[in-house]
Amino acid sequence: MKLIRLRDEDTVDFKKYMQESFQYGYESVYGKDKSQVLSEKDIDKSLNNTKCHSYEMIDDNNEIIGGVIVEINDDNINHLDFLFVRVGVQSKGIGQAIWKEIENIYSDTQIWKTCTPYFDKRNIHFYINKLKFKIVEYYNEKHPDPNMPEDIYAEDDGMFEFEKEMTK
Repeated sequence: MKLIRLRDEDTVDFKKYMQESFQYGYESVYGKDKSQVLSEKDIDKSLNNTKCHSYEMIDDNNEIIGGVIVEINDDNINHLDFLFVRVGVQSKGIGQAIWKEIENIYSDTQIWKTCTPYFDKRNIHFYINKLKFKIVEYYNEKHPDPNMPEDIYAEDDGMFEFEKEMTK
């Protein structure tokens, strides 16, 4: 498998697989849901951000098995917007391989930041135990993230903010 820049011809599938992955994570906790957990609008916001860089992890058959979107800033404090592994191929080290490549590509990064919903124990485990991020903030209705819309906490869903300080 290898991590490559997102190819234009793969954008539709990339977004579909990302949405399926996020939906799977949500439904594994809350059960089937007809609403879309991750909107195409949210993905497009990152894809169209000039500071963001998108990559797809492909297998030996050139099939997308995961992907990532990162925001790269001038101050070397960068943000992981989205990281996903395609449903059906999780727990095979693909997410870790994606992240290892991102750290290599952006080796000047001083701090990585990201966030994930409080309910997603699998993601929390992944960021803390596998990638060595640390929780730095817990946003919820009583302590909202100033950069997020207020209605995000309508279902009492909080978000953990993570940081990883890089050492050289």
